[in-house]
Amino acid sequence: MPNKMSQEKEALLRALGAEVVRTPDDEPWDSARSHIGVAKRLRQEIRYGVILDQYGNVNNPLAHECTTGPEIIAAVVSTPSTPTKPSSLKVDVFVAGAGTGGTVTGVSRALKKEHNPECIVVGVDPIGSILALPERLNDESPKPYVVEGIGYDFVPQVLSRDPADIDHWVKTDDGDAFQAVQRLMKTEGLLVGGSSGSALSGALAWLKTERGQKVAQTEGLNVVILLADGIRNYMSKEWFLDFALGPGPPRIPQTTSDKGN
Repeated sequence: MPNKMSQEKEALLRALGAEVVRTPDDEPWDSARSHIGVAKRLRQEIRYGVILDQYGNVNNPLAHECTTGPEIIAAVVSTPSTPTKPSSLKVDVFVAGAGTGGTVTGVSRALKKEHNPECIVVGVDPIGSILALPERLNDESPKPYVVEGIGYDFVPQVLSRDPADIDHWVKTDDGDAFQAVQRLMKTEGLLVGGSSGSALSGALAWLKTERGQKVAQTEGLNVVILLADGIRNYMSKEWFLDFALGPGPPRIPQTTSDKGN
């Protein structure tokens, strides 16, 4: 795993009996010393070694198309429309961060194929990553950011950047992401991590666009934001300890030399 990964993730793997190999964060994805390169080497060295390959395994998006998507649809459809809380009984907008891209791709297909072909899917990508389209949204080269779990310096095979699957992209920064995390914790009681903050801040940014404002002003439309992580994996991180235990206003974490994963 990259050095940026939290201690909690490593501790959990070791508790399950895994041997953990840390790899440099500043290695490009196709380097032999990156987490992908080291995994490929270990697969050759370890008898019966297997890489599940979340970046290229078609079962990644398929799992979300067959499970996560239908679960979201069932929850929205089964929530009745009332005079005080009207509902279209459909998922009208879906917002999710893109890491491997399997989640946003698979859920999009589940929503658009039979449930609501007009559903708007918004992908969220941290500034410094190269996943978002069009290309002008991205910087000229990958840059470091603090948020874990979303964004890459290459485009995974399982991520569909076809406009038929992802209608819009939004870029987010660390400051907005962690402010959104604090907001979710304090106002909603949801103990989420940085990628969930990115999803919320990305959704709020998109709702300020021309098309997003039309959605926000239309009564009964349902905007679903996927909060894909929890705080369990980040409780030793400085940004969380400063927020939870600090005597004054929480500081927004500053980007380090680490790359996203």
